[in-house]
Amino acid sequence: MTKHYLPARKPGNAVDRAPDPQQSMAALFGSRVRRLRTAAGLTQAELGRMTHVVSTRITQIERSSGAKPSLELARALDAALVADHLLIDLWPYVYREAFPDWARAFMGHSARAVAIHEYAAHVVPGLLQTEEYGRALLRVGRTLRSEEHLEERLSARLQRQERLAAADRPELWVVLDEAVLRRPVGGPAAMRAQLARLLATAEEPHITVQVLPFTQGEHDALGGSLTVLVLPDGTEIGYTEGAHYGQLIEDPEEVRSFAVTYDRLRAAALPPLMSLDVIRSAMEDDHHEASVPSRSDRRRLAQKQLQQSGRGQLRRDGGRIPRPRPRP
Repeated sequence: MTKHYLPARKPGNAVDRAPDPQQSMAALFGSRVRRLRTAAGLTQAELGRMTHVVSTRITQIERSSGAKPSLELARALDAALVADHLLIDLWPYVYREAFPDWARAFMGHSARAVAIHEYAAHVVPGLLQTEEYGRALLRVGRTLRSEEHLEERLSARLQRQERLAAADRPELWVVLDEAVLRRPVGGPAAMRAQLARLLATAEEPHITVQVLPFTQGEHDALGGSLTVLVLPDGTEIGYTEGAHYGQLIEDPEEVRSFAVTYDRLRAAALPPLMSLDVIRSAMEDDHHEASVPSRSDRRRLAQKQLQQSGRGQLRRDGGRIPRPRPRP
């Protein structure tokens, strides 16, 4: 009997088995790109030249390795492969994989919502963030895995903002806690640009921005941000979010309670025109680069004040040099 042996594959060989499309949306996206490319009779290098990327980037996409494709690249691939919008339609599901599980369901619902009512306790909502502000926030995320992961999330966040200019754009009503305006995320320059962005977007007829001032004191949503989504069929969905968690609320009674809380916050907030004045004031008074001393300047000033007050000196490592005790 003649025995037939298959040749052994070398590690990293180009004929290694492709990833299972059922494993992830990125694998499904890569599988479709590979199938369309093969049907078109194109090599990876040829497709790379058509979409202005190197051939290894096409390899990464087809094998769902490396960074996920940006929306711009998905559009270029769709056009080059005559995919009839298939790859563009798949892309939102691919980019959501860059986010924790608890965020994906909310993102899916918000993409369909006809109205988004949001109270932001700590930071500017993602739909209104500038690139610099968003990058500064995402960089300190506890679930961040790498620089590539950061860019994936940032690209996804900025892409979500495109819906505010689409034909089916939702009504967006945002109540910002005053703390959002005073915290210089990304530094003074980035914060000034962010506040300018708020002023510009608030002029859009479908966007309303209010500020809840510190003087309002305690309220029902002090623990974190909340959002109420209104879907096309009139169904309302609630969502609460902290720094590293999120919770979707779909029970009608609970959602109604969240909606009442949001209405109270909106009623307690400053009127829209007065709110814009507060945003301008924060931009002019709190976020001038020249008025914010550097960390080294602050340390030198603190050391000088301690020396002048006779309370002791600081060691170079930041500790205090103890005073000599009087002898008995």
